[in-house]
Amino acid sequence: MSLVFAGVCSHGPGITARRESADPEQLERLERAYQDMREAMLATRPDILVVVGAEHFANFFMNNMPSFAVGMADRYEGPIENPQWLGIPRRHVPGNSSLSMKLIEGMIQTVDLAVCEEWKLDHGIMVPLHHLAPHNDLPIIPININCQGPPLAPLHRAYALGEAIRRAADAMSARVAIVGTGGISHWPCTPDSGRINEPWDRDFLARWTRNDRDAMCAYSDEETQRDGGQGGYEIRTYIAVAGACAGSTGEILCYEPIPIFSCGCSIGIMATGEKLVEKGGSVTQ
Repeated sequence: MSLVFAGVCSHGPGITARRESADPEQLERLERAYQDMREAMLATRPDILVVVGAEHFANFFMNNMPSFAVGMADRYEGPIENPQWLGIPRRHVPGNSSLSMKLIEGMIQTVDLAVCEEWKLDHGIMVPLHHLAPHNDLPIIPININCQGPPLAPLHRAYALGEAIRRAADAMSARVAIVGTGGISHWPCTPDSGRINEPWDRDFLARWTRNDRDAMCAYSDEETQRDGGQGGYEIRTYIAVAGACAGSTGEILCYEPIPIFSCGCSIGIMATGEKLVEKGGSVTQ
């Protein structure tokens, strides 16, 4: 079929672990946007959800850190964090090894990948799934980008990763949705934890909504760490989704700088450019 849905959202663990400590109005806007994103995604009737996340040393460490890794299991377990603290029960998340293999076979034509038959899911995937697939009934394919330790893949390669996902999805019979999850600006596990650079976030999101490849890929890692924190490296996940939607533009449903969540929280949807003919003859995009 094709790529039928694309979006991005934040995954800070505080979004579920410390939700009662957030400003109620900000929390309401954020959770409403998650709901709107979920409804928009489910309206496209996806068969599989590709989740592009960031490595947090949950599955890889510096002795073995691939730039890009794709899961190919029939189920995944998460969260690895204490479920009581994170506010998300530990469970088995459904996968689909057959669809994973088809996606991998398509992607590997142009992008070098590591593949994983085992995968422990942390907050980077479980927080989005908590909001977007609360009934645990949508199989996923996790894709990991090294956003943690140098050498990091250049930003243009993250965009190319997204383009590879799109080519592979377009060659599959399944209806594929993709969600990228990341910061944006945040300084986790440092004395600056809780700091948010709202102007930097909004500038990046403006580049993302335009799907301006050159502007998104213009950041140096030194600039990103200075202005967006080491957590800002996670813009790679958003850039990958933009690459999967090259030629289309996006919309930000919500941006809320929430210090107690330690990040600028954002939720956005990007057009895939795919026109789907539904029952009754109506055409949607």
